[in-house]
Amino acid sequence: MPQIGDTKRAREIGKWFKKGTGSKGTKYIWYACEDCGRERWVAVVKGKPSYLFCRYCVRKGKRFDDVLRKKLSLCNSGANNRRWKGGRSGTTSGYIMVKVHPDDFFLPMATKDCYIMEHRLVMAKHLNRCLLPWEIVHHKNGIRDDNRLENLELLPTNKQHAPSMKWQAEILKRDNQIIELKNEIAELQLYLGEELACDIEKIKRIKAGK
Repeated sequence: MPQIGDTKRAREIGKWFKKGTGSKGTKYIWYACEDCGRERWVAVVKGKPSYLFCRYCVRKGKRFDDVLRKKLSLCNSGANNRRWKGGRSGTTSGYIMVKVHPDDFFLPMATKDCYIMEHRLVMAKHLNRCLLPWEIVHHKNGIRDDNRLENLELLPTNKQHAPSMKWQAEILKRDNQIIELKNEIAELQLYLGEELACDIEKIKRIKAGK
């Protein structure tokens, strides 16, 4: 009889995966269900058991027991989840989101999934209070994932933020125009260089003909 914590490869315990879903070398651990204590082999993912509860307790939790359902949720959230990536993720608009614990002081600022924009969280921690919904945290250098405190500025409302954003957009527009002009100049220089080379070659041929 295996002991709690013993590990084996899939081929050693008769565990077989369908093609494309695993291999005979997959590691398993002899693990006890955290609710009923039932012992069984559980696949290891990132050094941890992939399932903390047996299938019977999982079903019971889904159908009847609210307490167990909450326990299941807590045991598979945050760093306990095998898909955990550190609690930080980027948005399509360039901001960084940070996950906070359900009992975190700054939870009122979070979404229903317990995520807060990192730049707002940095400013809130600096002020030691939750930010009001209408307060805006501005990135001084315009880089949305540069959340160093010295790069952040708290503005009372979006009215103060709008002119700043307008100027940044204008500066970005000018920068893009400068880049386009530089590219055009480079292309023109290349063209003139090729034309000059052709003219020099023609002159050489004329001189050689004489």
